[in-house]
Amino acid sequence: MKASEVRKCQKRALQYLDKAHLVYTPAEARQIEVADMGLGLIEEMGLEVLVYENNDRYCAKELVLFPRQTCPEHRHPPMDERNTGKRETFRCRWGIVYLYIEGPPVRKIKARVPISRKEHFTVFHEIVLKPGEQFTIPPNTLHWFQAGPGGAVVSEFSSSSHDETDIFTDPLIHREPVIER
Repeated sequence: MKASEVRKCQKRALQYLDKAHLVYTPAEARQIEVADMGLGLIEEMGLEVLVYENNDRYCAKELVLFPRQTCPEHRHPPMDERNTGKRETFRCRWGIVYLYIEGPPVRKIKARVPISRKEHFTVFHEIVLKPGEQFTIPPNTLHWFQAGPGGAVVSEFSSSSHDETDIFTDPLIHREPVIER
């Protein structure tokens, strides 16, 4: 991703945080991560992340999703015998989020599976989150999520986050952003 595109997505993410009436510092605004998952399809797949705190015990972040933007299917595996994987609670702050986890699939999902990577979406138990609603995802559970047609802001509260160890169903995905100057 080019640095100019990252700045454009950061600016847009700030507009969504403002719509959700969330307050952030100038330093936090500059640190918003734009994760295109290495696919170069940021409007379709990826997300924007503002990390407040990530330490050895817990993590707090805001996830910004543009309209119909999808965070692809993945899981947070065990790190060792004491760490069984990241447990995360998603709380919708603004917009609508379609969350999919392991379990009985719904007949017709509300999200739009990205056509270009369709074969890498395998779980379709649907949870719809509206502002003020939340759901906790157990460790090592396959999941993916997508914003509704207006976009969304989701607060994530979790155990310590190690994004670099996430396992994605799509082998082409790289969670760590690469920014070209």
